[in-house]
Amino acid sequence: MSPKDLKAALRKERLALRDAMPLEVRIEASLSMADHAGDVIALDPGHVVSGFWPIRSEADIRPLMVRLKDRGARLCLPVIIDKNTILFRELVDGVAVVQTGFGTTGPGADAPEIDPDIMLVPLSAFDSVGHRIGYGAGYYDRAIDRLRRKGHMPRLIGIAFDCQEVASVPAEPHDVALDAVLTESGFRHFRAE
Repeated sequence: MSPKDLKAALRKERLALRDAMPLEVRIEASLSMADHAGDVIALDPGHVVSGFWPIRSEADIRPLMVRLKDRGARLCLPVIIDKNTILFRELVDGVAVVQTGFGTTGPGADAPEIDPDIMLVPLSAFDSVGHRIGYGAGYYDRAIDRLRRKGHMPRLIGIAFDCQEVASVPAEPHDVALDAVLTESGFRHFRAE
């Protein structure tokens, strides 16, 4: 089986497990994530943190984002621009969010584009060394590559439930590894901050 086919099989399997979690369990797990990481993610006042509004059965990290904002972080959300590109727009109090494509929600076109220092990254599966499987479209890989080519090196924190961990993710040259992962069981570093 090719790495691409193996990733597709792991993606399907782990998303099915995530989808099978009862809503109440996902809510409790999401709140646990805020408790585990709200005060321990290293950031300085003014650091830009990209989060996301949950779609489908993703963890709801909005409570975590509020905790990080209370510690001085500026927040942004990814916005799908076209079939290949996501940008990050600032999320500020009092400004409405809108549908931004593929079921996602984010600030409208009038919101400033900003580059995140810390990225909270949704994913399908991850392993114990920080390799991840996204949703298959490569948006985050391309966005991270674009930021790095500009000299910006955001810390990457995967957001997943415990059931999304796999024994091993087949890593390909274009894949970007995580610095840490946050699940309902805790905050785990793969690389030094």
